[in-house]
Amino acid sequence: MTAKTVLIVDDEAPIREMIAVALEMADYRVLEAANAQSAHSMIVDNQPDLLLLDWMMPGTSGIELARRLKREEATRELPIIMLTAKSEEDNKIQGLEAGADDYITKPFSPRELVARLKAVLRRTTPRGVEEPVEVDGLMLDPVSHRVSADGKALEMGPTEYRLLQFFMTHQERAYTRSQLLDQVWGGNVYVEERTVDVHIRRLRKALGDAHQHLVQTVRGTGYRFSNKG
Repeated sequence: MTAKTVLIVDDEAPIREMIAVALEMADYRVLEAANAQSAHSMIVDNQPDLLLLDWMMPGTSGIELARRLKREEATRELPIIMLTAKSEEDNKIQGLEAGADDYITKPFSPRELVARLKAVLRRTTPRGVEEPVEVDGLMLDPVSHRVSADGKALEMGPTEYRLLQFFMTHQERAYTRSQLLDQVWGGNVYVEERTVDVHIRRLRKALGDAHQHLVQTVRGTGYRFSNKG
């Protein structure tokens, strides 16, 4: 399975290095940023699976970055663990209120960090990202990267697969073309919005008569995946 990507945001290089070594030994892919500004662009470009975020940083603090990420549509679901040298109760509460999923107080052992990180990823990973997801006989298995309809394998391109995986893990909600571009193509890729329509058409064709109705056009908005009429 693809290694999970963790972005470490801390202005102290020795701390980033210590965490990076521990995570790489536990088979995680690691990205590093020294401040909130570069962290934000790395999040948009690389779409990490989890953020390890230092509370106290010069310039924009970790807590401010966490609040900003939770406000923005494309990054709202990103799991965040706050790294803090403060153990006072109110700071922990403030961190959790800002949208952090967990916090860990410095100094910490690498083993404790990896254990907490695994726990947060388990809690925040939707079905269809690691486990198969099924809707009305349409089955997507992320481990084998296969899609089948009523037991019969379906052929589709990588973009259609990613689009379907996003839809099946985010059902019953309408997404605009630009939201789909952010979520499926990534924020750093320049693609025209009408490209989404082309791939939606290809996806429906790949799904065939029995399941293409699941990808619904929402007039004036974009698209929705739903098994309701």
